[in-house]
Amino acid sequence: MAIPSQSTASFSPSFISTPNDLTRLTRFPCRVTFTHQTRSSTRRLAVSSRLNSSKSSDAGGSVSPENGPYELHHDFSPQRRRRGSPVFVTLPVNSVGREGKVWRPKAMMLSLRALAAAGVEGVVVEIWWGLVERNGPRVYDWRGYRELVMMACMCGLKVRAVLAFHQHGTGPDDPNWIPLPLWVLDEMHKDPDLAYSDRFGRRNIEYISLGCDILPVLRGRSPIQAYADFMRDFRDTFRPSLGFIITGVQIGMGPAGELRYPSFSFQKPHLAWSHELGEFQCYDKYMLASLNASARSIGKREWGNGGPFGTGSLMQNPEHTEFFRNEGGSWNTPYGKFFLEWYSDMLLLHGERICREAETIFRGTEIHISAKLAAIHWHYVTQSHPSELTAGYYNTFDKDGYLPIARMFSKYGFSMCCSCFEMQDAVMKKINPDGSPEGFLRQLLLAARLCDISLEGQNFSTDLDDDAFAQVLKMSKFYSNGFEKRPFSFNFVRMNKKMFEPRNWDRFTRFVKQMSDGNIFRARLNSVGDIRLKTTPVAAEVGLLYQLYQHS
Repeated sequence: MAIPSQSTASFSPSFISTPNDLTRLTRFPCRVTFTHQTRSSTRRLAVSSRLNSSKSSDAGGSVSPENGPYELHHDFSPQRRRRGSPVFVTLPVNSVGREGKVWRPKAMMLSLRALAAAGVEGVVVEIWWGLVERNGPRVYDWRGYRELVMMACMCGLKVRAVLAFHQHGTGPDDPNWIPLPLWVLDEMHKDPDLAYSDRFGRRNIEYISLGCDILPVLRGRSPIQAYADFMRDFRDTFRPSLGFIITGVQIGMGPAGELRYPSFSFQKPHLAWSHELGEFQCYDKYMLASLNASARSIGKREWGNGGPFGTGSLMQNPEHTEFFRNEGGSWNTPYGKFFLEWYSDMLLLHGERICREAETIFRGTEIHISAKLAAIHWHYVTQSHPSELTAGYYNTFDKDGYLPIARMFSKYGFSMCCSCFEMQDAVMKKINPDGSPEGFLRQLLLAARLCDISLEGQNFSTDLDDDAFAQVLKMSKFYSNGFEKRPFSFNFVRMNKKMFEPRNWDRFTRFVKQMSDGNIFRARLNSVGDIRLKTTPVAAEVGLLYQLYQHS
């Protein structure tokens, strides 16, 4: 039985039951050259790739060093840019494994072809610090990611790279567990204060404490220097692709890649977060030293010994806490304002340090640089917004905590990414009456508009129905519509077996068309009405992909 394909080559289904076959792809050494032709309205990019492939570019076959080269030509001229907002799809976390190889490359190629056929503009690839620089400082292994970028190129898809400097997953038992580099964990073992700590002494090794940002705690380098070296090596490795195939780079700035403190118990399911206050992460010796110095500078030594008292327990009603309650809460006292300003300023300084490095490193590469903020909305209608405060966002009923961050991104030419575009207040109120994802998102979008920065939307939940997709369209138009249309794109998180279930696939392809205002950016479909997949080879491949992911 062969997988239907428009090409003359076919796939054998044997790779479903023989996982070893999936690792036989030779890592192809790509030689990518770019030629520019300057014209009044057109820039053409000719990508000549000596891939040593035994099959055509759209066959997705295995790569063999014995076969001759072939050429790929992609036209990324401005004429292809249409109305509407492009959609990108985030690839699975384990797209590249610890051994530096693409996971199930034949299935990956089929998946990329299906995305391209659906009109998707490109894919989001998370590039993990813990995999690339796993074994030693400045020892980088980009092999799997180079192959993944070229596979996307072969399918005519653009790539957004996410440089992830945080861990993924809850621990070694998590099948998608990706820790920080092993040598970084060794340094954390020697000096536990490299990790964030809360008032109970609980350490969080998801991301290095920003308190030691500029200290040489990583074998002679500071964390900021380590991040910068990683970005620089990424730029040099992928330079031929930057601005053409790789059109965007998102810089990780904290846990989950977001500019925030790890104030929440990430082991808990997301729905449990709907009431979680969070914990202030200021008890490692580096953060305490900064707090103490700041308190001394204003003659208040007693304010520099730690975080606030009376913050309650993680799941407590904020009205039952001394610090967060609406009336008379100490968050609104001189001490509370001092602490919250210091805490949020430290986060803002961390973001600015990384922005400055990234802007310098990627200057002249013609890529869009972005960073992500957390969508913390579950206490948005309270006066103190406790869960935002513990995350580092000094955002209350009378203080805008997101405008300073948007200004910083604008200063360095960054775009801003945020999730929860599919969430509706009417649904969230049933879970938590204090939450307002729509109110939070409107405030963030307004800050982005005021600072004239591009926006990347994202979904928080992976279970999207028609109402959720309609909500994404609604919130995207809230930002992008107007006299001067602002750049907006959407990152769908993420590609998995649910996405290729026939009903969900129909919803997704219809959503892509709606986002593009009826113009498919990379349309290769014989579409009728609601853009259902009528082309037999593509539809068959999507059905096969669903079966593959079912058995993965």
